[in-house]
Amino acid sequence: MRIAMVSEHASPLAVLGGPDAGGQNVYVAQLSRALARRGHQVTVHTRRDAPGLPDRTALAPGVTVEHVPAGPAEPLPKDELYPCMGEFGAHLARSWSAAPPDVAHAHFWMSGLAALDGARPHGVPVVQTFHALGTVKRRHQGERDTSPARRVATERRIALAAARVLATCGDEVAELSAMGVPPGHTTVVPCGVDTDEFTPRVAPAADPPRRHPHRLLAAGRLVPRKGFDVAIRALAAVPGTELLIAGGPDAALLAADDEAARLLAVAGEHGVADRVRLLGAVGHERMPSLVRSTDLMLATPAYEPFGIVPLEAMASGVPVVATGVGGQLDSVADRVTGRLVPPGDPAALADAVRGLLTSGQVRAAYGAAGRRRALDRFSWSRVAERVEHVYAKVTAGHRVPTGVVR
Repeated sequence: MRIAMVSEHASPLAVLGGPDAGGQNVYVAQLSRALARRGHQVTVHTRRDAPGLPDRTALAPGVTVEHVPAGPAEPLPKDELYPCMGEFGAHLARSWSAAPPDVAHAHFWMSGLAALDGARPHGVPVVQTFHALGTVKRRHQGERDTSPARRVATERRIALAAARVLATCGDEVAELSAMGVPPGHTTVVPCGVDTDEFTPRVAPAADPPRRHPHRLLAAGRLVPRKGFDVAIRALAAVPGTELLIAGGPDAALLAADDEAARLLAVAGEHGVADRVRLLGAVGHERMPSLVRSTDLMLATPAYEPFGIVPLEAMASGVPVVATGVGGQLDSVADRVTGRLVPPGDPAALADAVRGLLTSGQVRAAYGAAGRRRALDRFSWSRVAERVEHVYAKVTAGHRVPTGVVR
């Protein structure tokens, strides 16, 4: 099968940790690789954001990344890319005229616009994964939401025009249903984790070395919604423990990062500045050993469409303490692979962390259960198999949509 991945802002080649580079980039890269290993030919179409990028480059055997000219060849915040989508979609329509893909899989709402524009002239079915919904972002961010005003209405139209919507968790199905998208139009397929890379193997030494008896790790983009400040506040009630936060710009640039400065200020206010370390961007090759070096992984966002960090911990045999939001309700089994706590509640987080740090036996049991759960439900080979099944169904019964989705 010839598969076109459309990921307008989240390139699988991007360095992770920046404001717009996170779980979606990982999802697109890993799903593409896994589908190629199953014998498919995958092309990832992402926006050219630098003038020197090649038109096409290999990501892995069977996977090619195409840099699409759409807007200026420079980095732009994803919320400013909407005006570029007409050009993006027109490029897809032209490039697919000679040999259209069997299916297009769009990632994020603006990619859905471009994919539908490109697919319509050629009768190509479009599968849509939103990764994040405007209704959720608006609910939690309010006036701080920088999304285009038309986002929510457009997401509904995209969902109804697509041959199938792939939701990453049950919470997303409920959100889509409230938007008017029938649940029967949606299939739940979760994100995945590389269970060969993230394993419970014992690292030869903690990297970086421990400075305190216990270690907590949080990872992700350095943005307020990730709730790293909640983890810092909780740390004040967890003695003898250090907190490492991986993500954001390179370590040398952290001093100029507003969110890093805010987090360090919170640490100072709560008397834990000597026990909080901001690592900055951590290369993908270092993450498995870093995860294995910790006693507990914290995932404390105010909201999370899915969240790959808990999966990486579970695959590594590390228990997770996570907020009970979004996809984390599906991935973390409370009191089986870790603990779920209310968002924005440092006291509840501290209580869960202290309880687990006092029992190595419970942590070992949760870690082993997490590894089994990751292998059974969240390996990329398992995810790719389920996605492939959706592709097969939509290509077999596709009806070409009419009209323009704007």
